[in-house]
Order: sequence, then structure tokens, then C-alpha cells
Amino acid sequence: MKKSVFLGTVAAATMIAGMGMAQEGSTLSQVKERGELNCGVNTGLVGFAAPDANGNWAGFDVALCRAVAAAVLGDASKVKFVPTTGQTRFTAVSSGEVDVLARNSTWTYSRDTDLKLDFVGVNYYDGQGFMVSKDLGVTSAKELDGATICIQTGTTTELNLADYFRANQMEYTPVNIDSNAEGEQQYMAGACDAYTTDASGLAATRAAFANPESHIILPEIISKEPLGPAVRHGDNNWGDIVRWTLNALIAAEEYGVTSRNIEELVRSSENPEVQRLLGTTDELGAMMGLDAEWAKRAILANGNYGEIFAANIGEQTPIGLARGLNAQWTQGGLLYAPPFR
Repeated sequence: MKKSVFLGTVAAATMIAGMGMAQEGSTLSQVKERGELNCGVNTGLVGFAAPDANGNWAGFDVALCRAVAAAVLGDASKVKFVPTTGQTRFTAVSSGEVDVLARNSTWTYSRDTDLKLDFVGVNYYDGQGFMVSKDLGVTSAKELDGATICIQTGTTTELNLADYFRANQMEYTPVNIDSNAEGEQQYMAGACDAYTTDASGLAATRAAFANPESHIILPEIISKEPLGPAVRHGDNNWGDIVRWTLNALIAAEEYGVTSRNIEELVRSSENPEVQRLLGTTDELGAMMGLDAEWAKRAILANGNYGEIFAANIGEQTPIGLARGLNAQWTQGGLLYAPPFR
């Protein structure tokens, strides 16, 4: 009897483990069968994720979606972009509507645990700020006592704003908005004195104004906002694929691998890390169910992390963001990828 119970327990454990392994690979299988990556993005934030007049999406977050598609499907164009708001984005992930969320989302404790999401890394270190019209005559966030403030619901900015004003013994009236487009509209219409969101988002919003020089981003940064892509909790293999695609883009910049020299480095690099990254040795892709050139394709899609940053939100773009904390760790920033070994 004891032996039967023991064997039954082992069999059950083995079956559960097998189900877990099958589930782990389910997203990869679904994406391959579908032939398209469903990627949750912003409803429209220039520089990060926005469609042009012809419906073609571009931006910093869009580039990550295309890199994952290139790694998994061999084609960076095989992406369906799903616009999500601050309130719908996480439901889109958990329900399976999107395979990955790349939408200026802050990695927090409650989102990681209570919402059962897996944030696979940080692709932009940010912080919450405030934008006001120069005509308001304000030069500091501490001068906003009694102000009306536009704020997106379903975001970390709500609690940050409440904490900041409470700590500084100030009052404010929130003007709740669902999207950045609505926030821009309400702010420009004078419905609020200030608009608050991530500083990068403020820079992107201001760049789209007809007269961006008439608006200023106040100097105070009131929070830390590590932004990164998220996937559903439970499919570890899919999480690994998105995580290491992001890491491949970051590592490529560190190692000097660009979209322009990558073919030459495939033939000539003697750096073991570069060789493993580009699949000329070790074939690391097999560990995730991918081929040897998955990372090479991800880099070729839009370039390495530095190329993507410069092209979409860097100092030479209308967004005009400096690398700052998002510089490589070798240049005093926080950006680094674990070793490819």
C-alpha cells in the first residue's frame, strides 16, 4: 500500500512537471505557429512607440519588438503592434492578447508579484517629472501647491504624485487621463497646470508640440522608474528569449558590434563573447529552442542598443535625451548585460 502511494505520488509529480515543461514552451510554439509576434505598445508616444500616417510603427520600444520577432521568426517585420493604455496593458499580457509588453512600464514589486508578470530586464532608467508652460511662471515642482495636474490612471505616477505632495505639505487637483494623447490634449487646452509622467515621456510629448520651447520640464525628478518589457508569469523559456534578446542588444553595444560591422565580426572576431553572441561558437540559441543566429538577427533588425537609442530618442532627435543613467556601465551608466557564456 505504501509502495503504491509512493509510486502514485511520483507519477503525479512527474505528470505535473511534464505539464509545466509543456507550458513553458507554449508561447514560443504559439508565436511560431502564428507566424507573428503580438507586441503590446503605447497608444502613441513619439520616439518610443507611434504609428506614422501609413500605420507603420517606429520607436525605441518598437525596436525591441522587432528584435524579438527577428530572433524568433527570422523576420523583424513579423510583428502585430497592439496599442494599450495604462489601464489595459497588463490585462493584455495576462490574458494572452500580447506575447510581450514593451510600453514604458515600470518594474515594481506589486506588478511582479500580485499581477503575476515577469519583467525581463530594464531597457530605460527613468524618473517622474513635471512639465509646465513657461507662461505659468513656475521653475520648481515645489511651487505647484494648489495646481491642477494631468495624470494617467493605472500608472505608478498616481502614487508617486500623492506621496510627493504629501511629503511637501502641498495640495493638488488631479485631472485623470487614459492615454498620453488625451494628456497632451488636456494640457494644451489648459485643463491642467502641469502634466506629470516619466521624464522621457514628457520630453517626447513636448517634442510633438508646435512650439516646444514654450514649455519646460521642471528640474525635480520625484521617483525612480526602471522601465522594461514584461511577459506572462510561468513561461520561463519565453521570458528567457525576451530577456536575452534585450541583453544581446545591450551587449552588442558594449562589444562594439553594430548593424554595419556585424557581418565582418562574424568572420573575423576573436573575442569569445562576441563569437558566442553571434553564434559562431557554442550555439547558445539551442538552449532556448532557437537557432545559432538568433542574436545576430536581433541586432541586424535595428542595430545595437546604442544605435536604437540614438535613432529614436537620442540627443540628435527632436526628443533630445542624453544617455545619462542609460549609458553603458563602462561609461558610468547602469546599463549592462550578463555574460554570454
